[in-house]
Amino acid sequence: MTNKVIPYGKQSISQDDIDAVVNVLKSDWLTQGPKVPAFEQAIADYCGVNFACATNSATSALHIACLALGVGESDIVWTSPISFVASANCALYCGAKVDFVDIDLDTGNMSPSALEQKLISAKKIDSLPKVVIPVHLAGQSCDMQAIYQLATKYDFKIIEDASHAIGAKYLDKPVGNCEFSDICVFSFHPVKIITSAEGGMAVTNSKKFDKKMKRLRSHGITSNPDEMTEPSHGPWYYQQIELGFNYRMTELQAALGLSQLDRLDSFVSTRNVIAKQFDGFFTEQNMQPLLATEDCYSSYHLYVLRLIFNNQKQQAEFVKHLRNKDICAHLHYMPIFLQPFYQQLGFDKYAFPNAMKYYSQAITIPLHPALTEQEISSVKNMVKRLYQQLSSANKSTPSQ
Repeated sequence: MTNKVIPYGKQSISQDDIDAVVNVLKSDWLTQGPKVPAFEQAIADYCGVNFACATNSATSALHIACLALGVGESDIVWTSPISFVASANCALYCGAKVDFVDIDLDTGNMSPSALEQKLISAKKIDSLPKVVIPVHLAGQSCDMQAIYQLATKYDFKIIEDASHAIGAKYLDKPVGNCEFSDICVFSFHPVKIITSAEGGMAVTNSKKFDKKMKRLRSHGITSNPDEMTEPSHGPWYYQQIELGFNYRMTELQAALGLSQLDRLDSFVSTRNVIAKQFDGFFTEQNMQPLLATEDCYSSYHLYVLRLIFNNQKQQAEFVKHLRNKDICAHLHYMPIFLQPFYQQLGFDKYAFPNAMKYYSQAITIPLHPALTEQEISSVKNMVKRLYQQLSSANKSTPSQ
C-alpha cells in the first residue's frame, strides 16, 4: 500500500460548496443567470473596486483586459519572465509584441529598478510599452506604487496579474483595489486560493474598461440600444458590434466561487500560519524562502525555496527524490523566454540574469490549508534531510 502523496496545492471543497452547485443544477439557470453578477459584485466589494467581469479563466481575463486597453499590432507589452505563459501570451493574442522585465531575486517579482532602466533605454529608441503586466508571484504583490510612478512618467497602462493573489494585501489594502493599476486579474483554478473549478475575474475602477470587457467576453454582442448602430428590430434584437469571444463564466462556476469566497480570509490566514512555520524552519537550515516584504500580506498561493545546486541535473534529482518520498515538489516557473515558442522569437536568456539564477535555484514545496501537522512536519524534515545530504555531497566534490 503506497503512502498518500502530498500535493503542492489542493482545492478545499465543503458541503456548502456542493450544496451551492447542486442548487444551481436544480434551478432554471445553468449558464448565464443571477449567480454570475452576484459573484462579480461580491469580488468587487471584497476588493473595494467599482467593477468586476467574470470569465471562464484568468487567461481569458488577461486577453480581454489587454484588448480593453487598446493593445494591438503596433504595440509592445512587458511582463515578468517568471510566470505562467498566459501572462505573455495574452499580448500575442492581440497581435502585439512581448518583452520581459527582469525580477528581484529575493521576491521573484518584477524589479522596479530593472523596469526603470529598461524604460530609459526604450524611450531612447521610441519603443516604450503600451502596457506593463506585473505578476504577483506566489501571492505577494509587486511594488505597485513604484511601478505606478513609472507608468505616470512613461505613459503606460498597468494590468496586475494577481492570479496568485486573491486575498492578499498591499499597503494594508486588498490586492485588486486598482489604486495603482488600470485592471487587475484573478484566477480561480483549483490549485489557487479559492476555486470556481475554472474561472477568472478582471476588476477595474473604469466603467469604460468594464463595459468593453463584458462585451468582448460574449462575442462582442450587445443588447444595449445606446451601443447599437441602428434602431432595434424587436424584443429579440441584439447586435455584434465587434469581434469577441465566448469567455463567459457559467452559473455553476459562479455559485462555487461565491460559496468559496466566504472562506477566503480563513484560507489565506491558514496559509500564512503554515508559511511562517516554514520560514522559521528553513531559514535556520540556511535555505532561502522568497522574501516577505513589510508592505505586503501574501496569500501564499505557493511556497518557494531558493537552494544552491551545482547544476540543473542536481536540481531535478532533488525534486525527483522528494516526489519519490510522496512530496509533490515542483518548480514555478521556468522563465517564459526559455519556452521553445518564445525562443523562436529570438529572446536572449542572458538579458535576464536574475530570472535565470532564480530558475537554477527555485523549488516549490506543498502549501495549502488542508495540510496536517504531520504532513507539514514530513515536508520540513524531508526537505532538510535531502538538502543536507546534497550539501555534504557538494562539499566532498572537488571543484572543476
